[in-house]
Amino acid sequence: MKMYADRLPTAVRQLLTDLLVVFWVYAWIRAGIWVNDMVEKLGVPGQKLQEAGSGIAGNMSDIGGKVGRVPLVGDELTAPFNSAADAANQLAEAGRQQQEIVDNLALTMALLIIAVPLGLVLFLWLPLRLRWMRRAAVARRVSSEPAGQDLLALRALATRPLNELSKLGPDIAQSWRNGDASAVQALAALELKDLGLRTAKQR
Repeated sequence: MKMYADRLPTAVRQLLTDLLVVFWVYAWIRAGIWVNDMVEKLGVPGQKLQEAGSGIAGNMSDIGGKVGRVPLVGDELTAPFNSAADAANQLAEAGRQQQEIVDNLALTMALLIIAVPLGLVLFLWLPLRLRWMRRAAVARRVSSEPAGQDLLALRALATRPLNELSKLGPDIAQSWRNGDASAVQALAALELKDLGLRTAKQR
């Protein structure tokens, strides 16, 4: 599989485009990470709420345990502390849930920010790049064969603009029909040039 063209202008353009795409992807990945970090900071209050609730619940449970050892009235005295511990646990659970929501939101936003540019690369740039590689590989392989030269010449006649074909001579089509080897080679070279490739002689 051929990665880059033989001709310098086309090869430089391809290389610059590839580098730009790599930088584009890297920049959006960094942007996604930055957004994730920023949104994650919204979970700090939930973290503090969970820590505070857990701390209060632990303290209330400890106090209730100590009060429960008081003879005769210990069980009655522990009830308020147990209720307070339950309320604190609910507070801690609310903080945990808030952190979970923030984590999910941060991840979703980061993925959305990264997915759009990656989708453009995967569905627009990459197919075009692979298409050129396949065409270049096939053209390079057949260019050294007589039948391949004729096929390239035919494609040039069918697809190249008239102003390019006219530069090869006003009767280039007739010369090709007559099997003129120089006309076939000139047309094949024109098709290869469009792909940024050189003929076997030019290489």
